[in-house]
Amino acid sequence: MRASALGLFTVKETPAEAELVSHRLMLRAGLIRMVAAGIYTWLPLGLRVLRRVEHAVREEMERAGAVELLMPAIQPAELWQESGRWTKYGPELLRLTDRHDRPFCFGPTHEEVITDLVRREVRSYRQLPLTFFQIQTKFRDEIRPRFGVMRAREFVMKDAYSFHDSEASLRTGYETMREAYLRIFERLGLAARAVAADSGAIGGRISHEFHVLADAGEDRLALSDGSDYAANVELAETRAPAGLRAPAHSPLTREAIPPAGVGTPDPTHAVRIEIVRKTDGGLLAVALRADHELNPVKAAKQLGASDLLSPPEIRERFGCEAVSLGPVGLGIPLLADHAAAALSDFRSGANADGVSLSGINWGRDCPEPESMDLRLVTEGDTSPDGRGHLHLVRGIEVGHIFQLGTEYSERMNARFREESGLETSFWMGCYGIGVSRIVAAAVEQHHDELGIVWPLPLAPFDFAIAPIGGGAPGRVLEVAEELEKRLEGASRTVLLDDRGLRPGAMFADLDLIGIPHRLVVSERGLARGIVEWRERKTEKMEALPLDSVCEILDEKAPRSS
Repeated sequence: MRASALGLFTVKETPAEAELVSHRLMLRAGLIRMVAAGIYTWLPLGLRVLRRVEHAVREEMERAGAVELLMPAIQPAELWQESGRWTKYGPELLRLTDRHDRPFCFGPTHEEVITDLVRREVRSYRQLPLTFFQIQTKFRDEIRPRFGVMRAREFVMKDAYSFHDSEASLRTGYETMREAYLRIFERLGLAARAVAADSGAIGGRISHEFHVLADAGEDRLALSDGSDYAANVELAETRAPAGLRAPAHSPLTREAIPPAGVGTPDPTHAVRIEIVRKTDGGLLAVALRADHELNPVKAAKQLGASDLLSPPEIRERFGCEAVSLGPVGLGIPLLADHAAAALSDFRSGANADGVSLSGINWGRDCPEPESMDLRLVTEGDTSPDGRGHLHLVRGIEVGHIFQLGTEYSERMNARFREESGLETSFWMGCYGIGVSRIVAAAVEQHHDELGIVWPLPLAPFDFAIAPIGGGAPGRVLEVAEELEKRLEGASRTVLLDDRGLRPGAMFADLDLIGIPHRLVVSERGLARGIVEWRERKTEKMEALPLDSVCEILDEKAPRSS
């Protein structure tokens, strides 16, 4: 491929609107261009990367036994009304009507459509299990699209759906898909982890997210240093402190709160109160150790919490600031996180501004609370499996798989006939990968101060040929073209930069777009019978003999799978 024909639209300036490294570099390298907020055109260079992701995903899906189909992007409202998600999904669902005023939506996912298809076509257990997948454009109307294709409204996704005759079959299929996902990320050269996760709006009881590890990740992950335990922090469990709570020794004492920075109490021996509003409108107090944070996912699941009371609401209800709340005489039901319930002789607010209480003890000064796991895990916590300690890292979610069970099939009356002759609901799984998001995540994980550093399996081209002084016909250009033919004849992808740029500008562009291997052809090199090879990742350079360069490059640049 000639650079002059590719449409290589690189820019030197850092785009002002780009916050993440991946967004900046994808714009500068000419991979994408914004059309509207959260909606992008994939330029030729970016599309080549996107297609390489799709190729790996498609091959591993087929290896896992999934069969490709293609469902419509526009879906009728009645299917979503049947599943109950027409209103439940919320404003991210882009709703529209046709000329006959019939309601539709632009699909963010396809559980309803695939369930409708299978309930019409599959009648017997003999036809199961079945797994279908597609690679298709989705739309989710993000309230604040940002970070380029990392959080776009329109995006490319691989979604797969499996149908089974039993829960045991679903578990087997789920594990097959989990292994396929791990192969995909390994094959693409990405450091990724599978973590236990909350199922969110999709539903189901068991799910795992797949994260590319990167400092820019929006998600925090808890990984054990002593086992393979891994979970999103919103799902990671905490263990109750071992042993009995220490007995009370100190009297309950009312004290003025000292000025900020003076005699700051130990947060590991203090309790703070969060007030949650339940879905039924009632209020509930949650006691946390002062250095811990409430986990909203746990609070929603275990307490039926819908949100936290705002500071003005706390002032109106309790007559003090939120930081002044404490468990003694609070006047509403109270639960405690395990770590807070394990404290004795602790400090907390007195439910009046400027005053605190010390020497507080559960059961003596306030009711003994029910102890529950309600907080976010922290660095160094004991792993929930008891092996090792947790370390918190950042990750970019690029995939999510779910054991849906019979949730959708029961709602949509999708049934098959068992061997016994009775009809029963399908057991279902669904499996998503953000194809376009993988591209951005890869840039976050693989870049340096010069630009993108593509892993070979993701690179738009394996090699870039840089002819110095080769923009016009002559010996240098002839050799560059011959080298291009030899490499392409060996099934390698090649970009020949025939734009006639000065060496510095040409090399800067090639570094920016991140092609793994560069070959420089120059008059000086040809006089010595060599071309100069440079590896983008290591910046290693070496003179290679022209007559055997392709054979040597097979060793230096192994082919990606």
